[in-house]
Amino acid sequence: MRTEAHSAGLHGFVAAGLRLVRTTAFRLALLYLAMFVLSVGLILGVVYRTTAGFLEQEIGETIALEVAGLQDHYRNYGLPGLVDVVRTRSAVANNNSIYLLTTAAGVILAGNLSGWPAAVPNASGWTHFKVADYGGVNDRPSTAQAVTFTLPGQFRLLVGRDMSEIDQLRTRMFRSLGWILGATALLGLGGGLLMSRGAMRRIEAINRTTRQIMSGDLTDRVPRFGGGDEMDRLAGNLNAMLDRIERLMTGMKQVTDSVAHDLRTPLTRLRSRIELALLHETEDPEVYRSVLQDTIVEADRLLATFTALLSIAEAESGAKRQDFVPVDLAEVVELAADLYEPVADERGQRLSVDIRGKPVVHGNGQLLAQVVSNLLDNAIKYTPDGGNITLVLDGPAPGRAACIEVADSGPGIPPDMRDKVLQRFVRLDTARASPGNGLGLSLVDAVATLHGAKLELSDNEPGLKVSLLFPPEARR
Repeated sequence: MRTEAHSAGLHGFVAAGLRLVRTTAFRLALLYLAMFVLSVGLILGVVYRTTAGFLEQEIGETIALEVAGLQDHYRNYGLPGLVDVVRTRSAVANNNSIYLLTTAAGVILAGNLSGWPAAVPNASGWTHFKVADYGGVNDRPSTAQAVTFTLPGQFRLLVGRDMSEIDQLRTRMFRSLGWILGATALLGLGGGLLMSRGAMRRIEAINRTTRQIMSGDLTDRVPRFGGGDEMDRLAGNLNAMLDRIERLMTGMKQVTDSVAHDLRTPLTRLRSRIELALLHETEDPEVYRSVLQDTIVEADRLLATFTALLSIAEAESGAKRQDFVPVDLAEVVELAADLYEPVADERGQRLSVDIRGKPVVHGNGQLLAQVVSNLLDNAIKYTPDGGNITLVLDGPAPGRAACIEVADSGPGIPPDMRDKVLQRFVRLDTARASPGNGLGLSLVDAVATLHGAKLELSDNEPGLKVSLLFPPEARR
């Protein structure tokens, strides 16, 4: 049993490790690690070239100068003088210099090497060989770098330096380079794992939230870690999207319930009216005419309700945004005012229109005209006979591109109900006696959201003031 549990735990650990390796964060960490290791390697290479490489260059220049001096001494004093100089220099204690002077047959005349090295010199005469096999300096295993050349008379001369210290430096530097690169790789890999683990934990939180939402819980939200980074911004955007989806789903449910409730009464009246006309047989055509006319009026009300619902749905979907064109708001306001001024005059109301400029915004002219018409229709409907209605169009100002304002002297809307009246089929108790379906302000709110505008309802003292504020980016 314990073996099975151990095997399951090991399998889970391996699976988690594989998921970690497949993450984008881990792959990016590996990429950054490779770039970092390459950078460290280049830096250490430069350090090596500026230390060991510089020392090797200095030794080479020193050997070249010494060779030139020995050649001059040979020309001036001949072979005996050269032998004396080589013997003298070879006898110096703790000397890193290496000398060897031989005949053409290989007989040693002077020097501190036991024999001519077997290494083959390059084209310039330089050679690198091990001197320990020949009883090198201080009898310690070491290598040497030397230059060889042939003197007049077929005598051969070798001048070099013991390279053991530089070899040790080079070995230590390569060993340090290996340790540094290994530590860098381990630290980078560990950091990549930590980064990937943190990213996976946050992404898993998002996945867990999406699974909850897919299971039907629309109230769950993506947790935010409070760092203000891109993951927190992503969580904020996802939560805003989820809030929007929840509102739409709630609104859809509310619309379904409201449609079922509010349309049942007119459909029942419609059916009852037709049924009564069929039950009471009469030869008077006016009776049937009257029933048909009432039926048409009722059907028009139903069609108006469905048309408003379709307009709201279309505005909320954003489909009309692709049809946006520059719209002259002055023309929209003037057209709506000309349309509703006779209606206001008929009720003895005074409709005042004040157009302060000709702002142009990017939008849908038909929907904007319907918004102004809905606001004027509501104002005329709820303003008592003899009341005042004002329609104002204001131009650009700080923080806005334009403002459309409709105010009336009616009963107004209480502050605690101003958000609710924007919902579908919501009507105040005082407005239920007047014709309407409770969709006018809902359409206004949907069109405002489509255009990125802000809809404000405030007190006109007395009456209601509705303001539609277009953002600066809507200006064209």
